[in-house]
Amino acid sequence: MNSRRAFVSFLAASPLYAGMGFLGRSFAQVPAPTGEGLIARAGDALDVFDFEPVAHRNIPPAHWGYLVSGVDAEDTLKANRAAYLRYQLQARRMIDVSKIDLSVELFGEKFNSPIILCPLGAQRAFHPEGEIAVAKAAKARGHLQILSTVTSTGVEDVIAARGAPVWFQLYTTSNFDVTTKLVKRAEAAGCPVVAVTVDLPAGRNLETALRLARTDTRTCTACHAPTGSPFFSRPMFSQIDATGLQTTSSSLTWDFIKRLRDVTRMKILIKGLESAQDAELAVANGADGIIVSNHGGRATDTGRGTLECLPEIAAAIRGRVPVILDGGVRRGTDVLKALALGATAVGIGRPYIWGLGAYGQPGVDRVLELLDNELTLAMVGVGARNLREITRASIIRPA
Repeated sequence: MNSRRAFVSFLAASPLYAGMGFLGRSFAQVPAPTGEGLIARAGDALDVFDFEPVAHRNIPPAHWGYLVSGVDAEDTLKANRAAYLRYQLQARRMIDVSKIDLSVELFGEKFNSPIILCPLGAQRAFHPEGEIAVAKAAKARGHLQILSTVTSTGVEDVIAARGAPVWFQLYTTSNFDVTTKLVKRAEAAGCPVVAVTVDLPAGRNLETALRLARTDTRTCTACHAPTGSPFFSRPMFSQIDATGLQTTSSSLTWDFIKRLRDVTRMKILIKGLESAQDAELAVANGADGIIVSNHGGRATDTGRGTLECLPEIAAAIRGRVPVILDGGVRRGTDVLKALALGATAVGIGRPYIWGLGAYGQPGVDRVLELLDNELTLAMVGVGARNLREITRASIIRPA
């Protein structure tokens, strides 16, 4: 029994296993690891994967399933991670790399790193301090944070904890009047950018998450209804009549950008694009930026990783607007590969939530520290002293 526990703990912590599935089953369906071999504090982590089994142990089954699962057979979830293995770094030597600058400027604001904390809903499901802990870590390390529409903490409190503006991720809802109220509240709180999510027009098939929810024996009514927490009970929907409301609209068209432009001065990004055609249309219709994303493998199960979509989108955009990528990023080398293929900045989701679920704010802080350190070393290895010097020549795709 002890040897089995040790094997499960090892397997859970393995970078090769994370997000790749095992014998056709999701990591979400593997029993939570015991305390054997797990890190005892955030500072002990040597890579982001060290946090995953600790978070798995701490987070209840239904919440864990929501966090780590994809949709359908989870082919896209696996493809997001596998895509990075198809590229290699092009080592360069005899370059003065004594000073490395990770900073990036987005819409006039400078951040210490191109690594962005992507929106992920209801973060108090993973740690009592939720989005506040994440905001404090983002403040400490100078990273950009994007807040979900279905946050478990209001935007005003998150910005106060961040000590600076955050960006706001928008679910368009099925009622534009409600959408307008959400947007105006975010803008009034100080958000300079709204990221409109467009990759979930008609729901999704969360098989693994539902299987894990069936194994959760808790009495959940202390924090939400037996069938889950309806989105309109979340803080951003307070004082809004959400009767009959849906989080997204299946009738959404490019005209939405114009309608949104009429009610806000915020910069408008379109989040969830995966093709050059849609990227061109987004810019043509007035979008200020693009987030190449498949919702962490939780939208359509295309089987195509976001990194595979990036080159064609970057070529279509030609530097006219920022292009941000998320999906499958687990290493600083992954960040460098995405930047080399045309990303302006790179988002992470699950890794920082592993840190949050494991050790709260110190866990998130350590995840960011590890990834920044890895990116620094990768830049040294390819001879890039700043993000501008990371180019397509920095990586190789073997035949």
